[in-house]
Amino acid sequence: MIKLTGAILIIIATTWTGFEAARRLSERTRQLRNLKSALLSLEAEIMYGHTPLHEASRRLAGQMPEPLAAFFASFADRLTNTETTVKVAWEDSLSELRRNAALKSGELEIMRQFGETLGRHDKTSQQKHIQLTITHLEREEADAKEKQMKYEKMVKSLGFLSGLLLVILLI
Repeated sequence: MIKLTGAILIIIATTWTGFEAARRLSERTRQLRNLKSALLSLEAEIMYGHTPLHEASRRLAGQMPEPLAAFFASFADRLTNTETTVKVAWEDSLSELRRNAALKSGELEIMRQFGETLGRHDKTSQQKHIQLTITHLEREEADAKEKQMKYEKMVKSLGFLSGLLLVILLI
């Protein structure tokens, strides 16, 4: 009876691990899609709403799901409550996002480079930088979607099958 309970627990644990790895793959794709949407909204706020950057970021924080909501809220707070530059506030907020998001270093580097240009140019140039960043994120999203399609089912199966193998080896 104890062996059976142990075997079931091993299979449950490895299957859960496989499903968690698959969730991270799909979460990355979803977060990239949300990030593109956030940048499009930021572009609209800057171009057509003539909204200050801290106010636009605060509005985005209310519209976006986590962890992007926390990222934009942190960015807005840093802009309003501390004596810092836009670049430093962006990079500090981005380092918090790095810990909480499923994004890879490539996407974070694209966002870091975008933060270097944020608030430094006129509206037309800023719009071009936003569009360039969105183009780069679309490329990363296509890569993430391809990896998700390729590996998601395999990772789920691998989790279950590795647990089954472990149980067989232990019995």
